[in-house]
Amino acid sequence: MKKIVFVLLMISILLTGCGKYSQKDIVKDLEKKYEESTGYKLNGNLSVINNDETYNYKVDVSFKKDDFYKVVLTNVTNNHTQVILKNGEGVFVITPSLNKSFKFQSDWPYKNSQIYLLNALINDIKNDDKKEFEIKDNKYEFKTKVNYPNNSSLVNQKIIMNKSYKLDKVVVYNKDGSESMVMEFDKITYSAKFSKDYFDIDKIISKKDTVEEVKETANLEDTIYPLFLPSGTKLVDEERVKKEDGERVIMTYDGDKSFVLVEETVDVFNEFTVIPSGGEPFQLMDTLGVMTSNSLSWTSSGVEYYLASDVMSNDEMIEVAQSIGGIVSMK
Repeated sequence: MKKIVFVLLMISILLTGCGKYSQKDIVKDLEKKYEESTGYKLNGNLSVINNDETYNYKVDVSFKKDDFYKVVLTNVTNNHTQVILKNGEGVFVITPSLNKSFKFQSDWPYKNSQIYLLNALINDIKNDDKKEFEIKDNKYEFKTKVNYPNNSSLVNQKIIMNKSYKLDKVVVYNKDGSESMVMEFDKITYSAKFSKDYFDIDKIISKKDTVEEVKETANLEDTIYPLFLPSGTKLVDEERVKKEDGERVIMTYDGDKSFVLVEETVDVFNEFTVIPSGGEPFQLMDTLGVMTSNSLSWTSSGVEYYLASDVMSNDEMIEVAQSIGGIVSMK
């Protein structure tokens, strides 16, 4: 009898000991690992899913305390590279092949969820009182809500890491429970060192001449119409205008959700140009765009797009924009 009691007591002690290391301890250790680092580098692969289409990126992230970020996104299909840079001068979305950058006075990357930034993922875990946690396949898994103010269709995420706190994968889900973004991490270095000019914008600009490559794809022989329109909205006017080097199409849609859609051949600047902009960087399918409260602009396959509306929500503008593909569609 004494032997049985002793065995039960030992089992109880072991179970209690295992339970002491809770998810709070894991979050605390993860946060400590991040805070003790003066800078980190990570890379991996990002998939952005839109219905039946998947857009794949190579992602390289660099962070230096206290407020320097560089995120390099390279489209796997066309090798098109864009950079999100945050330094002492502001926030930039740089497109080296077009020799231009948008500059924002923005809170990026704070206040919003960010699928490839460590501090944002840690904050999502810390700030969700209803988060779910489990140990599965010898890995830690957190399920938390997300905060993407410009895209309310994204609602939660699963964050998976090994027991050494190396991120393995992050999956962001939409309202239907379908995967919208997947980030798979390859390598993370918590003790990264950077040169003095690593986060300078001049250091990032490519010296390669890509003007001819872009111009070859820049044509508006056929107008590209959105496949999705809000109910009761229709095309009422279309105007084609010649530019100095190319052309522009201005489409006016009328109805309860009226908007203007502009498509034009891409402009490549002879000298690197920084364009002040309101709004925030926005990931849209195969490219980084600019989102404001009443507009969305982006460049894809040699065409610049600008969508503006005083009555549509950001979600509605995104839905229209995501329906504009690289093929000619019917009105």
